[in-house]
Amino acid sequence: MNPKASLFLGLCAIALASCNQNAAKQTAASKVDSAAKNYGDDRQFLEKHVKTIELSQGDAKLLVVPKYQGRVMTSTCQGDTGFSFGWINYNLIESNKYQEHINAYGGEERLWMGPEGGQFALFFKKGDPFDIKHWQTPAIMDTVTFDLINKTANSALFSKSFEIENYSGTKFNVNLKREIGLLDKVKAEQYLGVKLDDIKWVGYQAKNTIQNTGDKDWDKANGVLSIWLLSMLKAAPHSAIIIPYQKGGAKSVNDTYFGNIPAERLVKKDDHLIFKADAHYRSKIGIPPATLKPIAGSYDADKNVLTIMQFDYNGEKEYVNSVWKQQPNPYSGDVLNAYNDGPNDTGTQLGPFYEMETSSPAVALKKQQTLTHVKRIFHFSGDQKKLNAIAVQLLGVELSEFGK
Repeated sequence: MNPKASLFLGLCAIALASCNQNAAKQTAASKVDSAAKNYGDDRQFLEKHVKTIELSQGDAKLLVVPKYQGRVMTSTCQGDTGFSFGWINYNLIESNKYQEHINAYGGEERLWMGPEGGQFALFFKKGDPFDIKHWQTPAIMDTVTFDLINKTANSALFSKSFEIENYSGTKFNVNLKREIGLLDKVKAEQYLGVKLDDIKWVGYQAKNTIQNTGDKDWDKANGVLSIWLLSMLKAAPHSAIIIPYQKGGAKSVNDTYFGNIPAERLVKKDDHLIFKADAHYRSKIGIPPATLKPIAGSYDADKNVLTIMQFDYNGEKEYVNSVWKQQPNPYSGDVLNAYNDGPNDTGTQLGPFYEMETSSPAVALKKQQTLTHVKRIFHFSGDQKKLNAIAVQLLGVELSEFGK
């Protein structure tokens, strides 16, 4: 894939905005490193600057911000003094200023929609060239506050109705519902199929539904919308992303978004890959539906933290393609992506984070029909033998593969 054509896929777009002088200033490495903050620090900071909702269940807690589209900013499994898993852009939030192309507030679970580029793009206006200057995150994914419909101690439901137009001029009228809910032990064990005894953990689900509220059925010939969920997590010197796939699927991995990735940073085996997540080398990979398994994970060997991400997949074959060009096949996109942050061409970068991303299939919704995409995130901390047992059972990988 042409690297230039796929720029800005996922949140790595932010770093590339520094190609002009103003954007370079906006995307310089953070003066405040969120990686050094615990959960209590993050909550205190967010509450100072923006309305924040906390969901809690014992020591398991998470923070959601309605102004940032019902985004889960961070979570913990060890209370206020515990490690805070989400990467937060302290400087941007504290500035209280909007940026030109995107407001990269951070957060470990947020909602976007695709496609980004191509003839059905949402991030470019009709007739504009597919370049950085004309790339713009739609307001519904960037600056629009979601309405809080209901809140309990461990769940929050948001909603928003909006209209959005794609590059081809097709207009979509949409109602969106987004529900964030902490999972109890019974539900977590049911979803994971593992016992969670004698281990610290937090797990939550993001259920996202879009409804076609217009007066016409959607048509793939004119473009459709997909639900795109992205997680920004704290990178570390010995962190790595683990993605299992169908046996023999290594050749199908899309690993050329930003050029070839050095072999020591991406190890592709017959049924899984290990991708460095240290924020030292900007790179991105994708998994197509043909070889997908609906799960991914990451492991921080320094802090002994294992993260598991599950998501909906029911054998669908067509996913929107976000490449920055007119496309012969606009529904040949990836289901699962992972991104490692790092210095861009100017030597600057947004911060020490990595991302795991999932997308819903491309569906031509009829009038009033809905499409739902669910993602679950679990973080575990504790005895390495117990973490290893979880990794082997869910990802098929021994943690010893990571080394230090």
